[in-house]
Amino acid sequence: MREKLQNLKNEALAQIIQATDPTELENLRTHYLGKKGALANVARELPKLEPKERSEIGQLFNDTKVAIANAIGSKSQISNLKSQISEDLTLPGTPIPVGLLHPISAVTEEMNDIFQSLGFSVADGPEIESDEFNYNRLNLPPDHPARDLQDSLYLREPDVLLRTHTSSIEAHILADHKPPYRFVIPGKSYRYENANASNHYMFFQYQGLAVGEHITLANLKWTLDTFIKQFYGPGRLSRFRCKYYPEVEPGVGVDIDCPFCHQSGCAVCKNRGWIEILGAGMIHPNMFKRVGLDPQKYSGFAWGMGLDRIAMTRYGITDIRSLYNGDLIYKI
Repeated sequence: MREKLQNLKNEALAQIIQATDPTELENLRTHYLGKKGALANVARELPKLEPKERSEIGQLFNDTKVAIANAIGSKSQISNLKSQISEDLTLPGTPIPVGLLHPISAVTEEMNDIFQSLGFSVADGPEIESDEFNYNRLNLPPDHPARDLQDSLYLREPDVLLRTHTSSIEAHILADHKPPYRFVIPGKSYRYENANASNHYMFFQYQGLAVGEHITLANLKWTLDTFIKQFYGPGRLSRFRCKYYPEVEPGVGVDIDCPFCHQSGCAVCKNRGWIEILGAGMIHPNMFKRVGLDPQKYSGFAWGMGLDRIAMTRYGITDIRSLYNGDLIYKI
């Protein structure tokens, strides 16, 4: 009897698995579980068994009946689900989009392409910097206010800090390379700032420099004008203003016409109609002297621009905090 029930169970489960439609399943239910089915025939023989054997076989009988009933129920649910789905589930699925580059990364790659087409190489440098390269070699005297604790993030006073600008990498390049050369340096900078719509304690800069013989301010202006026209489009206006920076002489500030108000005046451009995108100038002779280069023979230009502001003007972002708050959907 035990072998008979086991064979009956195996046979039923195999037929249920192979069933392809609800009618076939119903026929199997009747065949095995009906009043005149196979299990009913077995049940009629149970009273003929010895009491001890009847108890064991009775338990096996119930297990077999439950197993067949559950198998038919599960198969019925699968068949019903398939009948509700019209698509072919064996076809490849729709690819899930993996997203786009962060605005800062997208802008960096585009700018690198532009400057590499102008002969510049891309460089990098340490974010933890020494006082020597962050300040001294950039012609910033010991009493310069940028060195104060309210402006710089020191890891160990007074000589180890998070770099406050990518100009520190410019100092490394001047010390480690022999002219002529041209480099651009994208990277993070850190300052002791309260985060607001236009400033952040961690931000990105884009540094550039070119050193060689017979380099003039005209070369700087052409390089930056070419970049502005290629990056923003030929219709973008730009202007150069005299401005002081310790590491350059002379220094200039470069503005573009405000893309938010088109020079009519708004909160972003502070009603000026222009947005400053970078500071630049001719590398100061003192910086050449520090690395043993003759400023009478060599000259060069350098600039530093805020990548955050470049990305904001490119994508119409009015709050710098939107670049770092983790919100995947920016609402203008």
